[in-house]
Amino acid sequence: MSRCSPFTVCISAWLGIVILSTGLLGIPSSLCASNDLHIEIRKKGLGKEVVITQGGREWYMLIEVTPENSVVVRQEKKHDTYLVDESETHDRPMTSGEVDAAITDYVNSVKARATKE
Repeated sequence: MSRCSPFTVCISAWLGIVILSTGLLGIPSSLCASNDLHIEIRKKGLGKEVVITQGGREWYMLIEVTPENSVVVRQEKKHDTYLVDESETHDRPMTSGEVDAAITDYVNSVKARATKE
């Protein structure tokens, strides 16, 4: 019976986590909430895109990051009617932490509003 050194076990575990997480970053993440919200988050270049659907409603957010600026687009649709269609431009690129925080805040905001309706 051969024993692996603690260093080998640690490196093997770390490489497994890195390989698994790298594979998961390449595919859209889908989450289904108990109130039938369907959430898809995709990486788009340096930014991200989220699409949330519930029946005939759809919420959308795109954060596009370039070396010069960042653009945030928010839309909300009920069937074929746009209830919200807005965008904002920031004069600097957002960091990946800022992108993640904005996406998380948007998803939580939609979840809170969707449960009230």
